[in-house]
Amino acid sequence: MSKNPTSRNEPTQPSQAVASFIAQAKSPTKLPGKPIESRIIFGLDATASREPTWDQASQIQHEMFAAVQSNQRLAVQLCFYRGFRELKASRFCHSATELQGLMGRVRCRGGHTQISRLLKHALKISRVDALKAVLFVGDAIEESVDDLCDQAGLLGLKKIPLFIFHEGRDVAVERTFRAMTKLSGGAYAPFDLASPDQLKRLLAGAAAYATGGRAALGSLAYQQPGLKQLTAQLPKT
Repeated sequence: MSKNPTSRNEPTQPSQAVASFIAQAKSPTKLPGKPIESRIIFGLDATASREPTWDQASQIQHEMFAAVQSNQRLAVQLCFYRGFRELKASRFCHSATELQGLMGRVRCRGGHTQISRLLKHALKISRVDALKAVLFVGDAIEESVDDLCDQAGLLGLKKIPLFIFHEGRDVAVERTFRAMTKLSGGAYAPFDLASPDQLKRLLAGAAAYATGGRAALGSLAYQQPGLKQLTAQLPKT
């Protein structure tokens, strides 16, 4: 009885498996396992006058995690200054609940701004961890504008955009904040404490950009037109 030549065990299936593996290796976002982690610093002014803003931010920061794409994992380090030369940085948090727990234990104290120290901390962290962005919420500047712009420029060289959300309408402060964000490749936006949804959207937009780039922010801005003030400032490449 003659053998059917098509019944031979040819390596068609193994070859297909190898080809499939190579294809997956070239597309790491499609591989199974843990999502890609994106690390950002969430910086806040915790001086005495900022207590209402701190309380608001602690309630709405979960929007940052909610805005992240399914194949991404957001890690947020809380960084704040208060009192006499007190700058604190938390561990990297991977959930809104964890971050809210940390924020709930902080009490604001009187003192001068320390934005420069916060930015220097971010630059130091970037030497050991790949930072995607720095978000900062504040209302005042009591430091050297030249130093702040220099540090913002250093963040820009490292491709770490600075997002500054400014409470109030101090024209001189706004001018400096805008210069800092431009030098870093980030974006500036004012907000009103009486409109918590405004700050909520801004935090979500910055987190989306940090983890998914312009495409992710653009998709979110399509649903929330208020975010177009961010997309208009960000570099197109």
